[in-house]
Amino acid sequence: MPIKRVMFYIISYDVSDDKRRTQIAEILKDFGTRVQYSVFECLLTEDQFTMLRRRLCLYIDPTTDSLRCYRLCQACVDEIIVEGRGDVTQDEDVYIW
Repeated sequence: MPIKRVMFYIISYDVSDDKRRTQIAEILKDFGTRVQYSVFECLLTEDQFTMLRRRLCLYIDPTTDSLRCYRLCQACVDEIIVEGRGDVTQDEDVYIW
């Protein structure tokens, strides 16, 4: 089985409707870590990212809302600076015995 490459994404949103904003946050919680109110860090394969985007787009009103997805290379992730609370989301080491 081929190994799927995991990429680091920063996803932010600005949604005008409370109900849709809550639904988007709940979806993102299934895929990543909330680092600010409307900003999530996610470690995703391409397939996971595609699935996430499809789900999120069901709740975005393109006339009033904004959804931004930034994919960062490992060199860029290594340069993230956090001032104050919180750590950059990292891939967990997984060991199968």
